[in-house]
Amino acid sequence: MRIISGKFKGRRIFPPKNLPVRPTTDMSKEALFNVLNNHFSFEGLKVLDLFAGTGNISFEFASRGSDNITSVDADFGCVKFIKQVASEYDFNIAALKSDVFKFLERNNSTYSIIFADPPYALDQTTFEKIVLTIFDKNMLQEDGMMIIEHSKYTKLDHLIHFSFKKSYGGSIFSFFEMDKSTDEEVDEDDLFDFSEE
Repeated sequence: MRIISGKFKGRRIFPPKNLPVRPTTDMSKEALFNVLNNHFSFEGLKVLDLFAGTGNISFEFASRGSDNITSVDADFGCVKFIKQVASEYDFNIAALKSDVFKFLERNNSTYSIIFADPPYALDQTTFEKIVLTIFDKNMLQEDGMMIIEHSKYTKLDHLIHFSFKKSYGGSIFSFFEMDKSTDEEVDEDDLFDFSEE
């Protein structure tokens, strides 16, 4: 696992092998941040990383200058590792051990970017619940964006506030924005081509 860009570009991070995770690949992560780079200046962003796992995505945001990051995962080992790396690199990351849905129920904050990488094995309804809960609770800032990573077997483009999706390898990133709804036709395929050679 390596940091793609920012202050710690190229730095490799080695999580324990026994963590129950499926980290976003470096290639997929680079593709994701190429999209985000066209929408945001990372400095000052308030980021929420759900199902944070190794902290892979949180570290990338931190390296690029985001200084208010909350990482949520139910696994003690994952949270411990994120805290260790955050301390080592002086990242402003609050790592919380919590069931994601319980966290969402309690949360009263809003965020510039919300990223969620649930286990691919979760059913369709559970993925939809993540999206609906976040928008029902108005957790996304007005110009913010939510991204969910999922497999090709999960379909989220029928949900309100869906904006566009990108596929890369075996992963799909679905993007949601406050000012988007299913009534709008949005297609950014001409802007970003992440298909593998």
